[in-house]
Amino acid sequence: MNALEALTNATIGFAISWAATYWLLPLWGFEPAASQAFSITAMFFTISFARAWALRVLFRRLEA
Repeated sequence: MNALEALTNATIGFAISWAATYWLLPLWGFEPAASQAFSITAMFFTISFARAWALRVLFRRLEA
């Protein structure tokens, strides 16, 4: 369940992050294509998922 919870959280974050990367980076002079925005977001998604999962496991162990 820890992995599923972390995956659900990261998936929602993925959609929001992709939209922000695609629509907001041009404000700073970066013009990523949709596929580039997806790749950037996928990298941060992986990092976010691993972080969330590791923290959940750590806190579950501390509770025990």
